[in-house]
Amino acid sequence: MDRIAFVFPGQGSQAVGMGKALAEASPAAADVLAEADRALGEPISRLAFDGPAEELDLTVNAQPALVAVSIAFLAAMRERWATTGVTAPEPRYAAGHSMGQYSAMVAAGVISLGDAVRLVRERGRQMQASGQGRSGAMAAIIGLDNARLEELVALGAAHGSLTVANRNAPGQVVISGDRAAVEAAAAGAKGLGARLVKVLPVSVAAHSSLMAEAATGMARVLAPVTFSDPSIPLLANADARPIATAAGARDELIEHLTRGVDWIAAVQKMSADGVTTFVEVGPGKVLTGLIKRIAPEAEAVAVDDAAAPGAIAVPFVDDRTLTH
Repeated sequence: MDRIAFVFPGQGSQAVGMGKALAEASPAAADVLAEADRALGEPISRLAFDGPAEELDLTVNAQPALVAVSIAFLAAMRERWATTGVTAPEPRYAAGHSMGQYSAMVAAGVISLGDAVRLVRERGRQMQASGQGRSGAMAAIIGLDNARLEELVALGAAHGSLTVANRNAPGQVVISGDRAAVEAAAAGAKGLGARLVKVLPVSVAAHSSLMAEAATGMARVLAPVTFSDPSIPLLANADARPIATAAGARDELIEHLTRGVDWIAAVQKMSADGVTTFVEVGPGKVLTGLIKRIAPEAEAVAVDDAAAPGAIAVPFVDDRTLTH
């Protein structure tokens, strides 16, 4: 059980109704969501439960809602272990995808839940304001050989700033930067061998140089917040280096705004260090799908399961969660 990692999803995993059945079945989950509501001074849980979707999908709402619901799943999982007499596993790593880093840091005792939901709300505001006057964009590129990535970036860089924002799984990347650069790269991607190209419906060029103002703003916001050394090892989004100190965790939340997310490297690092079971703690199953492509020999399970008791599939309690 010590070969387990907790992984936490980022923006895009939100959906109306998330956490509702969980809170109805788990007092621990309900307490977490109530704490998040108090920290924000508004019922973010009600928005997660009932929508509307267009309001939940706003970055300033989606991010705190995802942190709150992810930590509610974590609390419910720990509650189930306690009530069934299962010794809670000590995860070898906690890793978050993009803003999922905030959830991972709550799980590792680095920051409090209240600080996390307030910080990601401010993160959303800072991201939306960053790069004003420059039109940003992002595009998903599917099926492109990794060896052709440099050529893809070069296509766009002739028209503005462009970077690989996400390496999510083999053959699945997201590019980000000035809209003209993203559109130029997207237009040439199929000529380089990409199977599918989709410019995403976003106005923020996440994990790119256009987020420099947001990074500066978040550095000021984070400065007075109390950080502790992680009780569970963390990994940096950009290069999967271990984060073992409070200062390193604070720096990560600033740096990852302008640097990419190499999820492939993170999963490979955890696998190389002996992780054999990845548990996606939060709504949806996005990371579970990616991990199965990156490390097919590993178990990858999602706790979000509407058909399971209490709407949560708990590893080591519900054996169905550990069938590969």
